[in-house]
Amino acid sequence: MVNLDDGDTKTVYRGPTVPVSCVCVGGPGAATVFAGAWDKAIWSWDLNTKLPGRKYLGHTDFVKAVVCARIGGKDVLISGGSDKKIIVWDVATGSRLHTLQDSTVNMLAVQHLTIDPIASNKDQILLVSASSDPHIRQWKIRLDGWEQVTEELPEAPGQERRTISEHETTVYKLLFDLEEDQGDLWTSSGDGTAKCLSRSGGFVAADTFHHGDHVRAVAVTEQWVITAGRDEDIKFWNRSTGKLYASLQGHFDEVTDLLVLKGRVCSVGIDGTVRTWPLDQPGLDAIAEEQKKPTEEDEEADKDAGPELTADEEAELAELMEDDD
Repeated sequence: MVNLDDGDTKTVYRGPTVPVSCVCVGGPGAATVFAGAWDKAIWSWDLNTKLPGRKYLGHTDFVKAVVCARIGGKDVLISGGSDKKIIVWDVATGSRLHTLQDSTVNMLAVQHLTIDPIASNKDQILLVSASSDPHIRQWKIRLDGWEQVTEELPEAPGQERRTISEHETTVYKLLFDLEEDQGDLWTSSGDGTAKCLSRSGGFVAADTFHHGDHVRAVAVTEQWVITAGRDEDIKFWNRSTGKLYASLQGHFDEVTDLLVLKGRVCSVGIDGTVRTWPLDQPGLDAIAEEQKKPTEEDEEADKDAGPELTADEEAELAELMEDDD
């Protein structure tokens, strides 16, 4: 584990005075940083000059998710908020192209957005959204319009399915697995699980990993499924067997995101730190072994507790306590 809380900051983008909840990079030449914040605005900065750019105003509550795309030759920004809206923006002008809302199934606060790389093309993207309700929605977006995707139920041909509903409550994270050609959809949820939704099976759960408590993030590699969330632990699951391989500690508050980067996995926590973890088996084994060793605090606590009683001493103490009664 590497702890990136030593103050070695490379770049600071200044502007928001409230918590920033989401970040993405895009725009012309992928040279703009976009950040959604609790002030209901999306801020932007030039990636090269670090200078602030346009603010995108339109949400009426916290901005929770942002993602960039290119449709019909135009750079667009897509945002989702606690106001239950998904807004598509023209990056160049700051104007709103579309506002997406589910008119049939009540959609709660948007938690995450991602673009399906397999189902999208140069003139139309397929956006997938997750929210505080259990429903995962798919949206086809063009420059001249949009529509919510409806499909047949995999188990009941002829019946309409407006949403993908494989979880019991809030879906926090969506991730398309590009390690495989099929591009399955991975999800994490407040129901304590992370799931692999099979594309060939109509995005029905093919594998389920029971992390426990709210699972805020999931990441996948060829070897591992990695989950993290409210219990602060980073869990590594063997992707082939589905069995838990290691559960590592490091954060001291809820973990909100995971990202595989340059042969390691990075974790982000509410404790204000970014930590990195190895992906090789010997590296994980070394950390797990190190965390088994008692800390100085553990040793002091053992000293304060005093010597353990023998079985005869425990029996004698119990007899004395009964006599007192």
